[in-house]
Amino acid sequence: MSSQDIPEENLPAEQAHAHGAVGVADEKNPFADPGLPPHEHRIQDIDERAARRSERMVALLFTVSMLATIGFIASYVAIPHDKSIFVFPIGHLSALNFALGLTLGLALFCIGAGAVHWARTLMSDVEIADERHPIEAPADVREKVHADFKQGAKESAIGRRKLIRNTMLGAVALVPLSGVMLLRDLGPLPGTKLRHTMWSKGKLLVNMNTNEPLRPSDVAVGSLTFAKPEGLEEHDENFQTEIAKAALMIVRLQPENIKDKRELEWSHEGIVAYSKICTHVGCPISLYEQQTHHVLCPCHQSTFDLSDGARVIFGPAGHALPQLRIGVNDEGYLEALGDFEEPVGPAFWERG
Repeated sequence: MSSQDIPEENLPAEQAHAHGAVGVADEKNPFADPGLPPHEHRIQDIDERAARRSERMVALLFTVSMLATIGFIASYVAIPHDKSIFVFPIGHLSALNFALGLTLGLALFCIGAGAVHWARTLMSDVEIADERHPIEAPADVREKVHADFKQGAKESAIGRRKLIRNTMLGAVALVPLSGVMLLRDLGPLPGTKLRHTMWSKGKLLVNMNTNEPLRPSDVAVGSLTFAKPEGLEEHDENFQTEIAKAALMIVRLQPENIKDKRELEWSHEGIVAYSKICTHVGCPISLYEQQTHHVLCPCHQSTFDLSDGARVIFGPAGHALPQLRIGVNDEGYLEALGDFEEPVGPAFWERG
């Protein structure tokens, strides 16, 4: 059915626009303005049943989008990551990746298709010609924009077509859940694992180079020694994970050169033990200046003063190095008197 088959009185009222106006060419404007062609009404403009069919189609697309988003979440939770399926003619694929791509693609496609079908069949398609105007909008132009916006909102029928509005809002609201579910790939929450290391009361300080327990006499004034907890061996499966938190550097200072009171109390005869892990991005600290008692991270030059609680004196590190409280056991070996009282390494989002 076309608009020519409908009696004139049944057609929607034309808005006051200059359709078909043709300008006259002259020397200043050698090309005539052909104007806009006569407006052709759509079947949905003249038949409410057709408009209802379009409304139901748009609502169906938005509903399929919602179901696809739910399918995305269900696939993410239910399908094992190591399961594969055969898809002709592609071959064997990860079942999880295939399901996620299919459902998310369908959800986004249906939102787009529903919006396009809504715009092409139910929103006003009357051509409007408007003159260009300066960037600064005078008051009358702003009033016109507001009026046009209200008119557009009215012509979109979003207030009257509640089925479309509600299903569209549902589809758009559910799609972001797909992105939220992907955050699960960041891994399980660390819990309290980042707050604890292998150090505990009575653990001996073992030299990283000789693999032998350290005595106070093994640490000379001005030297830098690296240590690990007793019982942690390089062939252990979890060695890299544990040493990344428990690596220790030991320096012997003259007790009178230690400025921080707690640092002095936690030391033994001037021997201080600090985490080797930089508090910026976790690089191992390995450079020591004997005269200044400063240690330097080679990655980004964060500098810490070991004579003053290992506070940051230069660079991007955000806080001081954690100190390990140490003592000597009955056999004369250096031992830890507990774990670090604060997490080692860089700050993390749930540290508090």
